[in-house]
Amino acid sequence: LLLKVANVTFLHPFVAWMVPLCLRAQVYPWTSPVMQAAILYASVLTLLFFLGVLNKQVAYSKPRTVDLGEEVIVITGGASGLGLLVAEVYGMRGATVAVLDVLELEAGEARGVTVYKCDVGDAKQVAKVAAQIEKELGTPTILINNAGVVNGGTLLDTSIDQIQRSISVNLLAHFYTLKAFLPGMIRSGHGTIVTVSSVLGITGAARLTDYSASKAGVTALHTSLTAELKQYPDIKTVLVTPGQLSTPLFAGVQTPSSFFAPVVEPVDVAKEIIKVGGVDECVAGGCADGGEVGEWGG
Repeated sequence: LLLKVANVTFLHPFVAWMVPLCLRAQVYPWTSPVMQAAILYASVLTLLFFLGVLNKQVAYSKPRTVDLGEEVIVITGGASGLGLLVAEVYGMRGATVAVLDVLELEAGEARGVTVYKCDVGDAKQVAKVAAQIEKELGTPTILINNAGVVNGGTLLDTSIDQIQRSISVNLLAHFYTLKAFLPGMIRSGHGTIVTVSSVLGITGAARLTDYSASKAGVTALHTSLTAELKQYPDIKTVLVTPGQLSTPLFAGVQTPSSFFAPVVEPVDVAKEIIKVGGVDECVAGGCADGGEVGEWGG
């Protein structure tokens, strides 16, 4: 919140240039130390702003043109929570949406959304469903890897089966879906891959050892994949790294500080993900990287 306020106030170039203009209006000479400091500050912010724009252009290239009526979108863990919100919005906007989940849709049927019962932590199930989607809906052009599980226990309290399940769904599922759907994007010459990671993949947290480790792996996977896809400029990659979301997935997880680590509402993140499908490479509320806000779905 503080960064958002700062970015639209004293860290914004337009606001910064208002200071020397106001000083000049009060007849401060251009040679005044206060005036020169204000001009220097505004100039630095302006330079950083344009360098940021240039950096984004060089790093991400031009956004992919998206016609939602022509897109086939695959969302893992899209039967509930944030994944369901994203699926419903895309469906209402005319996209063809395939949801991969072990659950049925929370809200029953949704316009434009087809649910395929699939454990994304099982490579064989993912491959089977991928072939079914290709046959029934067409070649997927947007993949949103969103499914996740949280155990919420200490390392010693978490069983080996729980750890293996967490790694399978949170990390290995990304490999399975990419192996299943990326070749089709390469053949068609375009596509978008949205990877949902977490800030916990960078910072870690107590009672989330398996989750944090899996998200660190997801972030590394995304970074490496982005480098591999440089030869395919029309296949965009987007990394989403939110904090804790206000979804059932995190019901048993307590944030240490509501001020420094606020719980994010799913609808706010969903809005940003819809923008990504538009396609911007940066996602507010988190960090954007790789083409580039705990956890959705599942």
